[in-house]
Amino acid sequence: MEKLDRIDFKILSYLQEYGRVTNVGLAGAVGLSPSPCLCRVKRLEDFGYIKSYGARIALEMLGDHLIVFTEVTLTGHRIVNFERFLQRARDVREIVECHHVTGGYDYLLKVIARSVSHYQRIMETLLEGDAGIGKYSCYIVLGSPIVREGYPIDQLFDTISN
Repeated sequence: MEKLDRIDFKILSYLQEYGRVTNVGLAGAVGLSPSPCLCRVKRLEDFGYIKSYGARIALEMLGDHLIVFTEVTLTGHRIVNFERFLQRARDVREIVECHHVTGGYDYLLKVIARSVSHYQRIMETLLEGDAGIGKYSCYIVLGSPIVREGYPIDQLFDTISN
């Protein structure tokens, strides 16, 4: 991994907020000329610091849907159990996030579904597909008053590295 400097962090912060910015606009925002700025962006992409570019979709404008957080506890706790669950979960596109966590359960899922019955079918498919689920609990999201799309890079990392 290549060490990042202050300018690299500025580029990452700016791009996560303004992903459609032109290279000239980005260069001006971070205090570089366009050519070196483009070289840095390419380097950040090549090293994997920038995963992708995309549009944030206003799902609520497309129609009714549910966001459901689901706690999953597996029946076994060997590597093969975790691998089997993840293999099955990766095949379910409605599972948009899967986090391996500490505490009273093994995974926390974020599931997007059309309805409660659709969510139930998703979970039944996992249960019938021998994913190794011992039990699960779900929490239907009623509202999301705080959703941040980017990360507070300047609060998390020392951005003055050489």
